Amino acid sequence: MTSMPSWTAADLPDLTGRTVVITGAGRGLGLITARELARVGARVVLGVRDTGKARGAVAGLPGTFEVRPLDVSDLASVRAFAGAWSGDLDLLINNAGVMDIPAARTADGLDLQTATNYTGPFLLTALLLDRITDRVVHVTSELHKQGRLDLTDLDWRTRKHNGMQVYRASKLAVVLFSLELQRRLTAAGSPVRSVLASPGIARTSLAAHSRSNVVNRLRFLTNAPERGALSILYAATQDVPGNSYVGPDGPGGFRGFPALRKPGKAGLDPALAGRLWDATADLVGAVAR
Repeated sequence: MTSMPSWTAADLPDLTGRTVVITGAGRGLGLITARELARVGARVVLGVRDTGKARGAVAGLPGTFEVRPLDVSDLASVRAFAGAWSGDLDLLINNAGVMDIPAARTADGLDLQTATNYTGPFLLTALLLDRITDRVVHVTSELHKQGRLDLTDLDWRTRKHNGMQVYRASKLAVVLFSLELQRRLTAAGSPVRSVLASPGIARTSLAAHSRSNVVNRLRFLTNAPERGALSILYAATQDVPGNSYVGPDGPGGFRGFPALRKPGKAGLDPALAGRLWDATADLVGAVAR
């Protein structure tokens, strides 16, 4: 682990002239990230389900914001957002996510939690990749280390659904997605980077409802939302290698200031990452081979 001496949002560089898309940025870590990046000059586009609430959340904040409708769990919404994009995009932050929710299917028939956390962001990234000039940041979780993937049932149709197991698997899929995306970018000679960010266990509404999570029981192990967002901000703005994994520097990666850490062993398997890419492309019908 490589620690940075208490890096904070006060250390952000000037981002004047840069354009950023953040999914799920109407509240929580996404909103904090949007606020801080706009504060230092970036044009921040919030891709959100509830555009009215998002506009209210950024009203009066310093900086340039734009709110566009985007439900990453809905493939038609993802395609519409990407299709309407024009011009370059410096930075895409795949932040939208849900955690430990009951079994449900999207309008496309996909598992809702997997679609929100992984398959929708996969498609969004694939469709916007030709526009991206700097990097893609994928928000994952330390819980990916407990994840297990079944590529024959990526969408949880035959396995018994367990909300936390689905969450862990989706976050492992995000880690492997970054690995394979970076391999493809490097092979193509692209300067674009794929970077992972784990906020640790942040005290946000994402995890607050989960009975399986320590957020409600062991608060001393958790990050305040402002500090949890630092990993995302660091991954988005600092000169880190492709496929870096940025997470809190405290024990277990649960809390602390940003540090370069390592993902779990399963997230470092290039063969699995390649197979997952193909299985996901088949699942969402993405032109991403």
